[in-house]
Amino acid sequence: MAAESEAFTPFTLPVLPLDDEVVLPGMVVPLDLTDNEVRAAVEAAQAAARSSGASKPQVLLVPRVDGTYAGTGVLGTVEQVGRLSDGDPGALIRGRGRVKIGAGTSGPGAALWVEGTRIGEAVPEPLPGQVAELVREYKALATNWLKKRGAWQVVDRVQQIDDVSQLADNSGYSPFLTTAQKIELLETADPVVRLRLATEQLREHLAEQDVAESIAKDVQEGVDKQQREFLLRRQLDAVRKELRELNGESKDGADESDDYRARVEAADLPEKVREAALKEVEKLERSSDQSPEGSWIRTWLDTVLELPWNERTEDEYDIQGAKNTLDAEHAGLQDVKERITEYLAVRKRRADRGLGVVGGRRGGAVLALVGPPGVGKTSLGESVAHAMGRKFVRVALGGVRDEAEIRGHRRTYVGALPGRIVRAIKEAGSMNPVVLLDEIDKVGSDFRGDPAAALLEVLDPAQNHTFRDHYLEVELDLSDVVFLATANVLEAIPEALLDRMELVRLDGYTEDEKVVIARDHLLPRQLERAGLESGEVILEDSALRRIAGEYTREAGVRNLERSIARLLRKVAAQHALGDRELPFTIGAEQLRSLIGRPHHVPESAQDPAERRTAVPGVATGLAVTGAGGDVLFVEASLADPETGASGLTLTGQLGDVMKESAQIALSFLRSRGAETELPVADLKDRGVHIHFPAGAVPKDGPSAGITMTTALASLLSGRLVRTDVAMTGEVSLTGRVLPIGGVKQKLLAAHRAGITTVVIPKRNEADLDDVPAEILDKLEVHPVTDVRQVLEIALAPAEVAVPAAA
Repeated sequence: MAAESEAFTPFTLPVLPLDDEVVLPGMVVPLDLTDNEVRAAVEAAQAAARSSGASKPQVLLVPRVDGTYAGTGVLGTVEQVGRLSDGDPGALIRGRGRVKIGAGTSGPGAALWVEGTRIGEAVPEPLPGQVAELVREYKALATNWLKKRGAWQVVDRVQQIDDVSQLADNSGYSPFLTTAQKIELLETADPVVRLRLATEQLREHLAEQDVAESIAKDVQEGVDKQQREFLLRRQLDAVRKELRELNGESKDGADESDDYRARVEAADLPEKVREAALKEVEKLERSSDQSPEGSWIRTWLDTVLELPWNERTEDEYDIQGAKNTLDAEHAGLQDVKERITEYLAVRKRRADRGLGVVGGRRGGAVLALVGPPGVGKTSLGESVAHAMGRKFVRVALGGVRDEAEIRGHRRTYVGALPGRIVRAIKEAGSMNPVVLLDEIDKVGSDFRGDPAAALLEVLDPAQNHTFRDHYLEVELDLSDVVFLATANVLEAIPEALLDRMELVRLDGYTEDEKVVIARDHLLPRQLERAGLESGEVILEDSALRRIAGEYTREAGVRNLERSIARLLRKVAAQHALGDRELPFTIGAEQLRSLIGRPHHVPESAQDPAERRTAVPGVATGLAVTGAGGDVLFVEASLADPETGASGLTLTGQLGDVMKESAQIALSFLRSRGAETELPVADLKDRGVHIHFPAGAVPKDGPSAGITMTTALASLLSGRLVRTDVAMTGEVSLTGRVLPIGGVKQKLLAAHRAGITTVVIPKRNEADLDDVPAEILDKLEVHPVTDVRQVLEIALAPAEVAVPAAA
């Protein structure tokens, strides 16, 4: 229904400001005359009424919020002036109608006078159906709210109001309305729209009140339930106590405590563990059901009862069968296979002679498998468990920084748990599983302790038969567990922890081993993942060999498996598009069309002019990184004499040891120039710059000493370094070639890079026994003792004399 507005003659009235208050038409409100503005407005209205002869003084009630007047006010009449209930002077004012406020004007007294125009309202009679329904809804909501407050007299008054405008303005008495909401009602001229707005405001308040009452009811019910439960439990305890006294029972405890006692007595626990568990059961019997200690004890008892204290699997003493299992599941890795075979053979012999337990300790083993990523360290642990007939559990230690992860938390902490070692035993369901401690070199330390230090007792064969977890606080025998720890970087393992483990190096695979692994293990697995049958895609050995040599130059086989998976995906996609028929055979010549050009082309296969050693001053070295062995190039140059530069400049993110090796190489050439027949006079007056490419990769160690010496000698003599030669070894000031580490990894890297001649220190000749025979057959290894021998092997004959300044 639309409201009609009537225009009235403008008039002038004194303003009575209402701070953060709103008076709607029909409301009667008392105002305190101690306020100067209120008193000034009432006195001005009284003076105007006396001069005009009006029956009642009139004022303009205007809401004022933050010093700003509203655009609409209410015409009010001063009904009575007297004293309020507290004794202060006051006035009773009744709102009459809405007024549109105009411009300010002058008037008598200290009050503010403004011009105003009455806003008329008209609602057709009788009320249309929608408006009548709105009136009924408002009255119902108002009645509901008033009944909740106990205002029964006001209910009758509201029910008697039939005028839409008066009914809507009646909501001005509602204390829950904000000043902004009341101003909105005041400024809404249409009575139907105003009533609809008042109805919505009242409905929202009742909904909020219902939610608040519901929450209060739930809280009260919860409190009452807890009180009733507490009272009933106390009564139940008293009844049980009386019953036990009547039956002659002396011990306190509930049925749950009796159940734990029966479980502990029936369990096959070691004697000391049984005593500790029975003590905890007695504490549980004495504790109240409301005590938090009871839940801690129950959790601890559950953990102790779930541990397999006397459960052990029988080892497979078929030594040949275990060896065959290891060979079938892993190609290569002869060192670790031999170590597991030796362990089983010794354990079988001890069992046959009744020496299974000696000095309270069994014959466990602690092996550290150290090698680059992708060589099969993690999967080897599962194969070892399979070969021995034991359970297998993997414990990931990468990123662990809390000592409690190994030793467990104290039981007093909320959410306390046993350490990962105890949880691994519990998960395995056996006291002699194979536990793989994966990524032990990634363990860190911070304010919560050092997990590596907590592992010292776990991995010490002389101590771990009495391992004590902080949570269990009873001795746990770990002497029969086979611990296998994996790591990528040996130097990252603390020395004390490494001393407790037997080191087994996995230095990487030869190209032949990679082909066998790819053919027998990787290809069948990737065929299954690609949804292909075994005969639908065939990879020839030549293709596998080329992938291993030119597409994925690595110590392990992880990228090799990814390349095989990519090949199979390409073939599957082409078959789905109708571009390829199955079965399909992939040879070396099809690789480029399927997965692109190779990424690692050997230096020997490149054009002579494009090789790195095509200019004097570049030598090829060998290094060991976290990803295995790698080829390292060393570049040297001399500054132009005219620049005046001098001294030694080193670049390539080098460590202190490598910088010292460069100084030693330069000092050797300066002092032994006559013996090496090199024009070393240039080294005194010209700056020397040695650079190691791949500057973003940190490099350190002494093994590049002879490589830097060779690069400088090549630069001074003008003779090129042979492309097929790589070298490794530390150099001394007297020109001696000293031993280094990682010979096997370096020779494997040289073979992968297409190197055919390798120079190593004479004192490392014994390390060649660890290098596979097929690699040694393809490499010409020169053990040397002096730098002069290195220069004779590495430097190519000078066909044309090249000046040192070139």
